[in-house]
Amino acid sequence: MSNRALLEVIALDVEDAIAAQAGGADRLELVTDMAADGLTPPRETFAAIRASVDISLRVMLRKADGFSAGTAEDLDRLVTEVRALRAEGADQFVLGFLNPDGTPDLAAVETVVAELGGCGWTFHRAIDRAADRDQLRKALADLPGLDTYLTAGAAGGVDEGMAVLLAEAARTGTPGYEPRILVGGGLGLSHLPVLREAGINAFHIGGAARPSGWDRPVSAAAVAEWRAALA
Repeated sequence: MSNRALLEVIALDVEDAIAAQAGGADRLELVTDMAADGLTPPRETFAAIRASVDISLRVMLRKADGFSAGTAEDLDRLVTEVRALRAEGADQFVLGFLNPDGTPDLAAVETVVAELGGCGWTFHRAIDRAADRDQLRKALADLPGLDTYLTAGAAGGVDEGMAVLLAEAARTGTPGYEPRILVGGGLGLSHLPVLREAGINAFHIGGAARPSGWDRPVSAAAVAEWRAALA
């Protein structure tokens, strides 16, 4: 059996997507507006990227910076966008909402997940802002399609969260810990050996795929360096 790990790369547009696939990315996370830490891209962007690459695409479902689902009207608009993306062929997603006290906003999450028709989805780094990670995992455990947590282990990034990542990896398969751990957020190549040794086999990069900064496209060479490190 192959020991190849999954490499997910953030893509903003077709140019990013083509470069990421050329570099060896297994999957893309599609977002817009990285100044707001990644929001839902227009359906037209999804359609153009879907037509340009043949790897998996996970689409961000998020209307505003931060981890709140916003107002009822915001949630209604997001549901409308989800329906449009599903009609366009989107079948994998990324989402996550917290209440102001750091507990999961189950009502908002369930409202969005109800539109996904069982599609696979990632609960994103909102988990790193949760008041109680274990409680969040157990509260979400029965939601259909939840197969991944994108996490750095801590809000400050992988350096800060390494101990948490290793502890959660050790619990894989126990109640609330069945979804795959996808490590991202301040992730560096130097972190990979200890994470791989712990059995973690999925990694997410954004800025690391853009050595020239977010105002420049994904570098296929940078992605290829990560792909080689994870072979």
